[in-house]
Amino acid sequence: MALIPLGDTAGKLMMEQGVSPLFVTWSRVFIGALCLLPFSGLRLFELKLFFNWRLILRALLFIGAISSILKGIETESIANVFGAFFIGPILSYFLAALLLKEKITKLRSILLLIGFAGALMVIKPGFGMTQGIAYAVLAGCFYGCMLVANRWLAGIFRPRLILISSLIIGTMVLTPFSLNSIPELNTHLSLLVLLSALASAIGNLLIIEANRRLPASVIAPFVYTQLLAATFLGYLVFNDFPDNISFLGLLILLVSGFASFFISNKEKHNP
Repeated sequence: MALIPLGDTAGKLMMEQGVSPLFVTWSRVFIGALCLLPFSGLRLFELKLFFNWRLILRALLFIGAISSILKGIETESIANVFGAFFIGPILSYFLAALLLKEKITKLRSILLLIGFAGALMVIKPGFGMTQGIAYAVLAGCFYGCMLVANRWLAGIFRPRLILISSLIIGTMVLTPFSLNSIPELNTHLSLLVLLSALASAIGNLLIIEANRRLPASVIAPFVYTQLLAATFLGYLVFNDFPDNISFLGLLILLVSGFASFFISNKEKHNP
């Protein structure tokens, strides 16, 4: 969870040097695909599945989430972008209930609505909301839809196939649009490209491995530690720290997120 904000930190450093967000997105999915391919267990007969409309839809949501969050990070602090981005898990909870008929409970719904209020304190709609935060909200919407797609596809395709297909499809979709945005690479910029891509790829691979070894109810709350990592990295690298209202909103998001998952886990053991 800490590696994913680290990848975005490297991406922001690249964009501060004039690199296009489109190239940052493309390099991340391309290098990520190269790195994860040996661990994907991909078999020849599975290649035809890359043309399955469900995997293509998931890949497009994946690309939309990455490109939007990088566009937000270009002009906004990483902590605020991640705070706005976390509208995604809240959206996914209610979408899963609507589309997948998953059970919702009154207490969890209240906690997630409190989390949504925390997100609004970061987003500040109509009260200083910036274009960068708007992109972060869009990224959160893509991400929330992708989380629902993950649950939808979980019983149809194996997890590593879902991830590698999104990376490879993403590379194929983005390559024609990215060729003109390739910067002149030097040693420093090349290291940032690798850090951005590898931190994201290794982070996602570790999450897959963690999910293979531990129940989802144990893993899920750790998603919210990205807020802590994003705030720490933003302060350490860019000397950015959220204003008082945004910081309070981040705390509300963190506490409500952990409380929601704790209650969900308790409900599973005490139906």
